[in-house]
Amino acid sequence: MEPGPDFAQLFRTFEHTAFRLETRDRYNSPREAESFRKFVAGEHDDLLWFRDWLTMVREATTEGRLFSRVRVVSVPFSDYTRFSLWASRLTNEAGDDIRYLVRDQAEAVGLPKQDYWLFDSRKLAVLHFGEDDRLLGAEVVEDPAAIVEHNYWRDVARHHAIRRDDFVSEHEERDHGS
Repeated sequence: MEPGPDFAQLFRTFEHTAFRLETRDRYNSPREAESFRKFVAGEHDDLLWFRDWLTMVREATTEGRLFSRVRVVSVPFSDYTRFSLWASRLTNEAGDDIRYLVRDQAEAVGLPKQDYWLFDSRKLAVLHFGEDDRLLGAEVVEDPAAIVEHNYWRDVARHHAIRRDDFVSEHEERDHGS
């Protein structure tokens, strides 16, 4: 399934939960390229390209549906990781429960190195990326054993991950020698 209307429909039709495991150090999304450039340059950005996503998350949350994700990150942080931490404050405010896990710990607990979305614990979309870190598409997997395995990984990831704000505070203290 290519990223497009069919993939986008998964976010509008889930009933209870949408979970994402993010394992890449960088995502080369054309939509966020200018915002990333501005962030690195220290320029202000209003994140207009992000508004539709934030609105969708707010609406789902208001309806009682849950968006959550765990982002696996390498330390020291790359510019892209700092950018995603900065932008994730808005997603958190919209209702997306974003947590972070340091890559070494993710590897120690056996998490996969593959991004995926899991909808309602029963619909799995494994994400595929090109060598340039661009999303190529999503493969909907219907194998029950694979779905159970990805549910297990979701639970392990959430158990070990730290909420976004706590993660930011913890790493700001480390970076500033406090």
